[in-house]
Amino acid sequence: MKVSVLQENLTHGLNIVSRAVSPRSTLPVLGNILVATDEGRLRLSATNLELGITCWIGAKIEEEGSTTVPARTFTDLINTLPSSQVSMNLDIRSQTMNVRCGASTTDMKCIDAQEFPPMPTPDMRDGIQLNVADLKEMIQQVVFAASNDEARPILTGVLLNVEGDKMTFASADGFRLSVRSAELSSPVGQPIKAVIPARALSELARVSSDGSETVTMMLPPQSGRVIFRTKNVELASQLIEGNFPDYEQIIPRGHKTRTVLSTDAFLKACKQAEIFAREGTLIARVSITPGGELQPGTVEISGQSEETGSSQAVVDASIEGPPMLIAFNVRFLREALEVMKTPTVALETTADTSPGMLRPVSNRDFLHVIMPMHLGN
Repeated sequence: MKVSVLQENLTHGLNIVSRAVSPRSTLPVLGNILVATDEGRLRLSATNLELGITCWIGAKIEEEGSTTVPARTFTDLINTLPSSQVSMNLDIRSQTMNVRCGASTTDMKCIDAQEFPPMPTPDMRDGIQLNVADLKEMIQQVVFAASNDEARPILTGVLLNVEGDKMTFASADGFRLSVRSAELSSPVGQPIKAVIPARALSELARVSSDGSETVTMMLPPQSGRVIFRTKNVELASQLIEGNFPDYEQIIPRGHKTRTVLSTDAFLKACKQAEIFAREGTLIARVSITPGGELQPGTVEISGQSEETGSSQAVVDASIEGPPMLIAFNVRFLREALEVMKTPTVALETTADTSPGMLRPVSNRDFLHVIMPMHLGN
């Protein structure tokens, strides 16, 4: 293999794939990145056997070939090189790669590419086409609510449900639920149901470019994995086996009090309450008071700690229904409000012991359910 590539392009590609490198593995090759020529481009791949990421970058290829380089050593080396052409020349017999750039020359010990796990190469022509910007927003609005507790692996994933021309992501950790739907440009022939690791979706959002680019999603039958591919990046992830809870049962069917207020003002009030509540039980008391004929209603968000003190913030609101005093985990409230994309948000409540529901006003594609906390005294 003999190739030359721009240092900045190589750095960009390594940053994309390096998060899939296995930091601790009994297989040394999983700590390496595959570097291979591929139809006039340079292909970089990394995998930890659960998640695999591939990136293609432009390169001048003089001789075809492939090898695997130690991920951390190679990435650190390339980051120190000047912004210029990097020439890489592999001695196949010794599996040593010579890396030259400017006045720098380095010899790196590699592992034969034959030892690297094969990456999937499915036919993506029948995949589901998605807009990258829309997909990134969908991911952002659900992954934060997935569980981090490996004791319940199914809740560390995001449920994907595709039926007809509707696609839905849902995540839950036992205390909150996020559901985001979107309409597909063309309906699917067969319904799809799968649980994708939240970490894989977070990585997909990270490595996907912004703008109007499309991403193709494919779930090859009986493979137990999902593959996302854009023009220059491919991400493959193992699916999580098991049955995701029936989240429809958690969604409140009605409400007694509906409170509409500024998303930004509500978020700021929650951040202020969290400064004090985080020192204790993370409880934020939300006191909803309807207004008079000429007066707006108000929502008071308060947080307190025995060590640091207390804080109250009042936000004007449009309120339908009786007054309500309810408590929520303030971090959960903040995280939900941070992914709301509308200027105003509706908080729907029934009782201080029943779940509350947040919805962006004028957008029926997203809802977030939060379990209440005990009010105490």
